[in-house]
Amino acid sequence: MAELTAESIAQRAFDLNLLTDRQLQEIWGEFGRRNVTADDFIQLLLRRELMTNFQLEKLLREEKTGFFYGDYKVLYLVAGGSFARVYRAVHKDSGKVVALKVLRRRYSDDSVQTDHFYREGLLGVSLRHPNIVPIYEVVSKARTHYLVMEFVEGHNLREFLKVRKKLSPVEATKIACDIAAGLDYASQRGLYHRDLKLTNVLVSSRGQAKLVDFGLAAADEKVADEALTSEILNQRTIDYAGLERATGVRKDDVRSDIYFIGCLYYHMLSGKAALQETRDRIQRLSRSRFVNVVPIHQVCPGTPRAVASVVSKAMNLDPEKRYQTPGQMCMDLRAAADRLAAGDDEAVAPVGDAAASPEAPTAEELARRQREAAKYLPDSQRRSLLVVESNSQLQDLFRDALKRYGYRVLVISDAERAVTRASDTSHAVDGIVVSSGQLGETAVDTFVSLATGDDTAKIPLVLLLDEKHPTWKEKVAPHLAEHRVVVALPVKLKEFRGVLFRLVPPVETAEA
Repeated sequence: MAELTAESIAQRAFDLNLLTDRQLQEIWGEFGRRNVTADDFIQLLLRRELMTNFQLEKLLREEKTGFFYGDYKVLYLVAGGSFARVYRAVHKDSGKVVALKVLRRRYSDDSVQTDHFYREGLLGVSLRHPNIVPIYEVVSKARTHYLVMEFVEGHNLREFLKVRKKLSPVEATKIACDIAAGLDYASQRGLYHRDLKLTNVLVSSRGQAKLVDFGLAAADEKVADEALTSEILNQRTIDYAGLERATGVRKDDVRSDIYFIGCLYYHMLSGKAALQETRDRIQRLSRSRFVNVVPIHQVCPGTPRAVASVVSKAMNLDPEKRYQTPGQMCMDLRAAADRLAAGDDEAVAPVGDAAASPEAPTAEELARRQREAAKYLPDSQRRSLLVVESNSQLQDLFRDALKRYGYRVLVISDAERAVTRASDTSHAVDGIVVSSGQLGETAVDTFVSLATGDDTAKIPLVLLLDEKHPTWKEKVAPHLAEHRVVVALPVKLKEFRGVLFRLVPPVETAEA
């Protein structure tokens, strides 16, 4: 091999479109000559970030491929697995940084594997959620197959824990909640992950967790080929197979994903894997591996009770006693986060204490969790309140407070229009609040009209009434009922909230 010179390296980089003519002219201009050593030339390229070590190493090995995929220039290798490699790359025109997941060459002629990879990509394109890494493009041409994805600045959860060992309950709960939220979004679309593990959770530099690799969902739903199923089982889903064999559930049961969220949560809190780590296939499929999990409060003494109860329920070996949806788990994680933020870090009692196992939540506690969870619901899932109020400042107060309590709020200043809107059965509301603050007696008439209307009589109704007008209260008295009440002004927000939560719970009551 001829000795490499600065000029020969420059020519190779130019031929492969890694450097432009203008960039090369600037480099030679900085040196003031072309008779420089190869090492000096390389060091300048690196210092000015015109090329990366990854690119230069490939260039010096005289490789001619793998520098570009479509319009994306590869910067360096991020991660490599048996199935695919992930690179950081940049769009050659826009400069947008992305991650490229590239199918390994040894599978590029395998139609079964390339079909699986392609389906994985198409599935990812359909998912758009803050806690799922989006896939922007799916490319499958000849022997080249890759996905263009968001590049997440940060680390996967395994790398994160390798440095941190274990996380605080607050941080672990935040990440677990992110994972559950992403899975809840996917499961509502009939999609499950089926490969939840530390390396498939990315934690951004801002602490947000994002899920990658929903490929097994694509394989399970779309591919019937037995050879593929077997190959994937051997490579990626053996832990799921062991759990499903131990619990007697089908492979498309979302509660299996929930169990493994619990495993990740357990690992973050304790710094130790919930399931015995082994490469032995027989041991990984063994029921005893799941039966013999050491409770979190034993392996990590001092675990807050609110946290331990979520781990315990998520990892219950009886699927019927586990969370039934990721959304339910997310609600409890958010409630646990609120408790931790409020300083409630009461630990599970020591081993041997009668109260060692986390207690089942009371009905009152379940209701509190549901109210707390309502704060985080998207508008489409919130219960709606119509507020009749003409004072602009009070309108803003109602909007902010009621949204914080978990409602979707519609404020109308004109009483007559409010009655018309409430009577519109095509846009039904879950509750109505009428304020007499500036409307005066008009508010009383509105209350009576709504209470006696054919389409509005059954809607929960609250009249905020100034105590200075007792005759108005007499006027509405005949129309009061369990779902129609008067609240005297002035009223404290806490009291008002209590009335609303009784008449119109922010979320539908869920099964315990």
